[in-house]
Amino acid sequence: MPVNLIDEPEIGVESKEYLWTLNFGPQHPATHTTLRLVLELDGERIVRATPHIGYLHSGFEKLGEHLNFNQYVTVVDRMNYISPPMNEVAWHHAVEKLLGIELTPRCKYIRVIIGELARISDHLLCTGAAALDLGAFTAFLYAFNQREQIYDVYEQMSGYRFHPGYTRVGGVLYDFNDRVISYVRRVLDSLPKTFADMEKLLFRNRIFLDRMRGVGVLSKEDAIGLSCTGPIARACGIPYDLRKDEPYLAYSDFDFQVPIAFEGDCYARFQVRMEEMTQSVRIIKQALENLPSGPANTPIAEKFPLPDKPTTYNSMEGLIQHFELIMPNRGFESPRGEAYGAVEGPNGELGYYVVSDGTQTAWRARTRPPSFIHFQVFPHIIKDHLIADVVAVLGSLNIIAAELDR
Repeated sequence: MPVNLIDEPEIGVESKEYLWTLNFGPQHPATHTTLRLVLELDGERIVRATPHIGYLHSGFEKLGEHLNFNQYVTVVDRMNYISPPMNEVAWHHAVEKLLGIELTPRCKYIRVIIGELARISDHLLCTGAAALDLGAFTAFLYAFNQREQIYDVYEQMSGYRFHPGYTRVGGVLYDFNDRVISYVRRVLDSLPKTFADMEKLLFRNRIFLDRMRGVGVLSKEDAIGLSCTGPIARACGIPYDLRKDEPYLAYSDFDFQVPIAFEGDCYARFQVRMEEMTQSVRIIKQALENLPSGPANTPIAEKFPLPDKPTTYNSMEGLIQHFELIMPNRGFESPRGEAYGAVEGPNGELGYYVVSDGTQTAWRARTRPPSFIHFQVFPHIIKDHLIADVVAVLGSLNIIAAELDR
């Protein structure tokens, strides 16, 4: 008696009838935060991936329309909570562009130092967590040990470890002192050994290499078409870096290189980030050696920034300025108009768009977060890979959830 058989689909044919749907995250340990990926599977092979921006509905941009230019710095800290000072530098870079404020040379160097420390901290988490997700736990511990030392620097310079809220319109909260500089030097002295240890653990690890090489390949043309910046673009052979192409702060004073690779896979992105940390150490060393003297904040006659405590307590002009900037319905006026300021963040171009109605609070505040741009890359490069490759690809993109739904 003949048996009725169910027709099997041809290999490579995408038929909804034969596809499984799998939710990858937000509870999955490799998504780290509230990311969610809806995967359509043919066996273990991914036919289609739909990224969802998760559940971290924070309203960051709307808060920027209710807090003044100085107060909002505590909010941007939390947008990319892995490298908060970089968000502060980017936000006040845009505001100072709107207000036409020129920073003092010392302030520019200080912001370069904290920005590059933030880049190292971000890359340490990305590389360490990417290794952890693939089973390399020891490299993760090495990376996070260094991040704790960077938090020590934040604590010394501002009093806060995780969200320092350090920059101000026209300056910084406190000037660098000898104690802060000594903590920065301690970080710089210990980083090269950590980088060498991580490379020994990972770059000769057969499992790690097999999981990363040739996985999640992004071509140069696709990277340009998808508006990729930062390490993701540079891993595809695009030598674009705002520190070189549109210099801001004091980056034109420093000698450093922009690492690039051409393979465009997970391993190339990992290598670019590792080399960028080495270049950041190089920049910070030059900044410390040539740190200008003089004030860290713009002169008090310019109304900016908020005066420090000694000036407020011991100077009538400082007390008046503090009163004018702090009291509601007072403060400085800003020119009506709009401005966009961008910096080279750890994950790519980090920009803020500010529209002013003449007050010290933005009428409209928007941000260009690199993670939001790069999340659209994931469906493109994960297609036809296995479920196990999701972990490697997602870790190489370094998506920060708070930058998605703002």
